Amino acid sequence: MRSTCTAGWSNSSTRRRRRPSRPGGTIVSHSDIPCPRAGIGDEAHAALNRQIEAVTELGWNRLELRSIGGTALADLDDTAFARAAMLLARSGIDVVCLDSRIGNWGRPITAPFADDIAELRVLSLRAAALNCRHIRIMSYPNDGLPERDWATEVLHRIRELTTFAADHGLILLHENCAGWAGTDPRRAADLLHAIDSPALRLLFDTGNGPAHGYPDFDYLESVVDLIDHVHIKDAVRRPEGVRYVHPGEGECRVADSVRLLLDHGYSGVFSIEPHLTLRPHEAMTELTDITEFVHYGRYFDEFLSTLLPEEVS
Repeated sequence: MRSTCTAGWSNSSTRRRRRPSRPGGTIVSHSDIPCPRAGIGDEAHAALNRQIEAVTELGWNRLELRSIGGTALADLDDTAFARAAMLLARSGIDVVCLDSRIGNWGRPITAPFADDIAELRVLSLRAAALNCRHIRIMSYPNDGLPERDWATEVLHRIRELTTFAADHGLILLHENCAGWAGTDPRRAADLLHAIDSPALRLLFDTGNGPAHGYPDFDYLESVVDLIDHVHIKDAVRRPEGVRYVHPGEGECRVADSVRLLLDHGYSGVFSIEPHLTLRPHEAMTELTDITEFVHYGRYFDEFLSTLLPEEVS
């Protein structure tokens, strides 16, 4: 059954034409948009209370958690996590996904697998406490192994992780980022087909392509029916490196990706990951306030409203 986000969505003839910003720069009201939106909290601020403030100011009630106070969620001590869980509950915030470090750029295929198992064990308990089912993973960058050995070890590890997730009522979301299946949609599809479990699905980031050398929309076209969660990002390649921009201002075809997802009945969350100031794997200065994140969220609300069918918005 389709969500309110995709109800009435059938083909290009029902889509709205892109309209300019409202007069005077007024941004479309969040209540006009039925699609669930969230944000990766530490892209707004390190402190959880400011992360909550950011999404609340946007009129949203969902957060995706990666770190709190600069500490990865799995590394928080029990007391700090209990305080965080209490604050989230008191604030009426739903946690839609926990972003783990499993298989990411800092944990190549030669890194101890025990570290990933340990992190998943901790996150499974914390996901239960937060009433969250989704945990983001990646698929292990290579570190000198022959291609065949790399693939074999990736499948072994993710199969074991998925079995654990299934036993604990969780869904692992593999992101199109670092690792064996991070940049190749055929490998991503092969990974899911090989594991063959409802506890393993895909997370699509609309703007990872420029940094990793592939066209985002082409990737999505091959796996669109396997997507359970979406990160919103856009970027352009420059001689000095990748520059992140607002959705629709880059080369990643974000509008086309959102349309394609909705065409295929996507009813999950769109979670913003601006990357304008904070990137967890690069040396960047964190914002001292939430202004940039909130502006990005409002921009995305308006951007999304222009893509919805008339009868939905």
